[in-house]
Amino acid sequence: MTLFLGLLFGSVGGVYLALARRHHNVTYLVCGFVLIIYPYFFDKAIWIILIGILVGAIPIAQDRGYF
Repeated sequence: MTLFLGLLFGSVGGVYLALARRHHNVTYLVCGFVLIIYPYFFDKAIWIILIGILVGAIPIAQDRGYF
């Protein structure tokens, strides 16, 4: 389960890295690296899901103007 979640959030991180390159946005860059790296440090699926959703929502919230 954690392997699949790591692959899922890692692919989202890869998309964020591609968007960072296209839009020259540091938030996409940092969130992309975090989404790729963090599943290696957590072994519980619930932590991987919670952190992945929180980190993945940061660039979306920034684009919509929430902060």
